[in-house]
Amino acid sequence: MVTNYVLIDFENVQPSNLEVLKQHPFRVVVFVGANQVKIPFDLAASMQALGNAAQYIKITGTGKNALDFHIAYYIGELAAKDSSAYFHVISRDTGFDTLIKHLKSRGIKIQRERDLAEIPVVRMSTATSTDDKVLAIVKNLAGRGQSRPRKVKTLSNTINSLFTEKLSEQQLSSIVKDLEQRKYIKVSNGNVSYKLPH
Repeated sequence: MVTNYVLIDFENVQPSNLEVLKQHPFRVVVFVGANQVKIPFDLAASMQALGNAAQYIKITGTGKNALDFHIAYYIGELAAKDSSAYFHVISRDTGFDTLIKHLKSRGIKIQRERDLAEIPVVRMSTATSTDDKVLAIVKNLAGRGQSRPRKVKTLSNTINSLFTEKLSEQQLSSIVKDLEQRKYIKVSNGNVSYKLPH
């Protein structure tokens, strides 16, 4: 199973909804700035509930983008150890986007979300309408860069892995057709090509 790492820029985002990650296999790392001396009780309790899947990293230096550089370093370290991992940087800082674009071009599955609820697999478990599901799937596929599924069967398996409850062949086929009708994908002889938003 692919490991999903959630790297939280705590100087930039103080999530109050960490419990949404509990039902999914995430590894959570909260990066805390050198001058941040307090962690809210709710966050600490939610992190504790995640057990070994959660950790804090308090950086020692200060300065412009000091915490961001730490996050970038850990992404590199983790990606070197686990090339199939998927990374979610939780930050409102658009400065990460250039790095993320570069990492995607190198085959690393990564994206930045402004909130935990935007993580595709989390959005899937809370999505009620077909539109919500399709948007979450599209965001996940866009985050895969060059490592998107090239065959319909692989695409179906990828989509199925995003849902907490497994989908039937008919449901998967319907979602693939929906993606095709919305012109996010083109299917030709079982091969898939993409036209996704950046």
